[in-house]
Amino acid sequence: MAIDFTVAIPTYNGENRLPKVLERLQNQIGVENITWEIIIVDNNSTDNIVKLIDEHQQKWQKPCPLKYIFEPKQGAAFARNRAIIEAKGELVGFLDDDNLPASNWIIEAYQFAQTHKQTGAYASQIHGCFEVKPPEHLKPILFYLAITERGETPHKYYPHRQGFPPTAGLVVRRNAWKDNVPQQLFLVGRIGSSMLGGEDAEALFYIQQAGWEIWYNPAMEVEHIIPAWRLEKVYLLSLMRGIGLARYYLRMLLLQTWQRPFAFFAYLLNDTRKLVLHFIRYRQAISTDIVAACEMERLISTLISPVYIWRLKMQKALVSINNKSI
Repeated sequence: MAIDFTVAIPTYNGENRLPKVLERLQNQIGVENITWEIIIVDNNSTDNIVKLIDEHQQKWQKPCPLKYIFEPKQGAAFARNRAIIEAKGELVGFLDDDNLPASNWIIEAYQFAQTHKQTGAYASQIHGCFEVKPPEHLKPILFYLAITERGETPHKYYPHRQGFPPTAGLVVRRNAWKDNVPQQLFLVGRIGSSMLGGEDAEALFYIQQAGWEIWYNPAMEVEHIIPAWRLEKVYLLSLMRGIGLARYYLRMLLLQTWQRPFAFFAYLLNDTRKLVLHFIRYRQAISTDIVAACEMERLISTLISPVYIWRLKMQKALVSINNKSI
């Protein structure tokens, strides 16, 4: 039987978070006339996620099947690609295990695809659901926590100006992803203590490059649960470091090969200028102002991003050579 929509939930140690997501999915409205499924992709968890899903499957009474898939390769990119492989739906909606979809999320996602045929991927409006109220001074950087509030009018993304949306709450046409996104992305997601992100933007780049449009659909609303520790300085600095370190690779993807050497020097000069100006302006506040410190961390990481990416490429090349020689 053909499936209209797949909800894919990659998770790592999400035993305590998933029940709320599944509860929201069980209470979806307006889905009586479409067929859909839920896939949980366990990305090598060490908690009791298998037992949790088994218990839910035993008492599952919804017409949509609830499936469990194990993906041993660590990293969100591997989990999402596995979801695409396993999905039966023409549309695949990604939810993280801390994303709570509105009751009409699925039907709004499905209907948007019917009226926007050239759209290969489209993002939800994501609201922060904070465990503790964030201080006012943190507001300028809260959007880095995958909060996407871009108004109430659908619109197309232009990556050169706006970048790409996060994968949380993102819906893709399965064939647009399967036909164009490499199974092995260069950026694989945050692993362990590494906060190097950008894997969502890299995947969307390939979809957009193939001629598909990327949109924002505010009618699809998602709450992103944000615990208190994600507002702490240590986490925010680590997050900004990962964003900055991925910057060079994502910038170069958007350019033609012949443009990259010229752009490298242009970016180097501009990034250095921004870093110096920020330091001059906030040098006395960086030790006490979290926002100033986070921006400094992002600018420094952006500046060293080319060296970091080149080293990472060399490491991956050496691993590939060693694997072939075995």
